[in-house]
Amino acid sequence: MKAIVCTKYGTPDVLELREVEKPTPKEDEALVKVHAASLNAADLEILRGIWSARFTGPLKPMHKILGSDIAGRIEAVGRNVKHFRPGDEIWGDLSFPLSFGAFAEYVCVPENALRLKPASMTFEEAAAVPSAGANALQNLRGVGSSSPSFLLSDRGQIQPGQKVLINGAGGGVGTFAVQIAKSFGAEVTGVDGPSKLDMLRSLGADHVIDYTQEDFTNSGQRYDFILDVVASRSIFDYKRALSPSGVFVMVGGSGGAILQAFLLGPLISMTGNKKMGIVMWKPNNKEDLAILEELFEAGKVVPIIDRRYPLSETAEALEYLEEGHARGKIVITME
Repeated sequence: MKAIVCTKYGTPDVLELREVEKPTPKEDEALVKVHAASLNAADLEILRGIWSARFTGPLKPMHKILGSDIAGRIEAVGRNVKHFRPGDEIWGDLSFPLSFGAFAEYVCVPENALRLKPASMTFEEAAAVPSAGANALQNLRGVGSSSPSFLLSDRGQIQPGQKVLINGAGGGVGTFAVQIAKSFGAEVTGVDGPSKLDMLRSLGADHVIDYTQEDFTNSGQRYDFILDVVASRSIFDYKRALSPSGVFVMVGGSGGAILQAFLLGPLISMTGNKKMGIVMWKPNNKEDLAILEELFEAGKVVPIIDRRYPLSETAEALEYLEEGHARGKIVITME
């Protein structure tokens, strides 16, 4: 089978399209013929060899085939697989603690990481959802007022009428977050570059901010909830933009911003009514994927796909993702 192989850390041009051995499913696995996969920031982070990737692979990537979000059709199952059979159309997330491998024609997946694909979803739409959609949903509803930890509680939810700001709203997680927050009844402000503002309005954003023209942390406006996908400011800037009982949640960003959320978020949360920190992401959460299915079926959440690349052009797709201009998700299709 064909696969995109990564044998060393570096830029996307270190990736190679190779013929590799087709995998055989273990007793609790299904062999999936991949129809579509999608890119995530984690793919770039592993490729570049950031500090967290080097915990498992100090000198080279632990997993040679990257990619976590898949949609495809089951070709074979191990003898202990109970709920799936050959021919089933599925979607799933292969990220940690699983072994990635989506950028290939076939991949073996544990049964507990698979879910039947909604019949009304295309393979490309389904491949766009598992990581970005779940991340957006969990961070928007995973906030508890009683948790002082940098890992905010997963019990809570945005309330109708709350003012919600999403920074980095035009990317993969952000486009899901705008639509999900609107489905909760929030008043949503989307922040991104000028080329994405019309798209954000079309997704239902009540207000948009061009970050090249305005710093939302200095505008004087206060928000009940800030979700930042590309955090790069001081945590105290975000604190200033929160309402008295507001919540700030960071999904991704610079190393310095992550460190501040890790170290200072708990202190700020313990010394006042504002809550600031990180929500621990739970891949393949059945309840969350079911909610995303319901929102899709109701027409309230639609995966936004910017570009599609064939498997052979995965390196080019990652280069485009790294530029930061993608509107929504980037999908890999099988030739």
